Amino acid sequence: MKVYISADMEGISGLVDAEDVQPPGRDYEHGRVMMTEDVNAAISGSLSGGATDILVNDAHGPMRNLLPDRLHPRGRLIKGRSKPMSMLEGLDSDFAVVLCIGFHARAGSLGVMSHSFMGHEIEDMWLNGQLVGEIGLLHATAAALRVPVGLLSGDDAACEEMAAWDTGVTTVQVKLARDRFAAELRPVIEARASIQTAAHNLLAELSAAPRQPSAPAALFPALPARSEDGRGGPAPM
Repeated sequence: MKVYISADMEGISGLVDAEDVQPPGRDYEHGRVMMTEDVNAAISGSLSGGATDILVNDAHGPMRNLLPDRLHPRGRLIKGRSKPMSMLEGLDSDFAVVLCIGFHARAGSLGVMSHSFMGHEIEDMWLNGQLVGEIGLLHATAAALRVPVGLLSGDDAACEEMAAWDTGVTTVQVKLARDRFAAELRPVIEARASIQTAAHNLLAELSAAPRQPSAPAALFPALPARSEDGRGGPAPM
């Protein structure tokens, strides 16, 4: 059972500021360690739940954040940019599920380091008339590729945003936003244990009964089938 992990950074345990997530921030190197360990928690839980193959895509900023020598040895890593499918590079219909680790809320939301894609120029985006950010577009893209999103970790705003899109996605709240650059932090050991447990439970459930991708019916009444050459589906994010 193949698992795909898209790893962002703003929603990682303990991180609250640009200094934590952007080079050459004074705490960026430590932020890379924190990001790698949250991803490791998801990998460990997935493996204990029945995953047989795990692909991790570094999806934040320069996409060179995860530390290969500290990453769980069972996780294959895609590192660097630019990539044709960006935050979902390497995802195809062979995967059983997508896990979103360290995600953040869309631009305009009161969430830790909330924004939509690179920079701060984007104020709003809409998909079929509904406000959307990275979470919604990733969910829609995965659904178009016939892969369900099963888990998301991040702050309370990110978790609420995902729940609004798909109530079937398990969310793990690792911090409570107080402002865009301030949060009440959940103890890191506890947060990672929750990520690991959630990933384990999800994969154990999928082992027993594979899940079909879901999407809000009003937004996606009929997802187009992929072409035989595998090139169908949405444009890269």
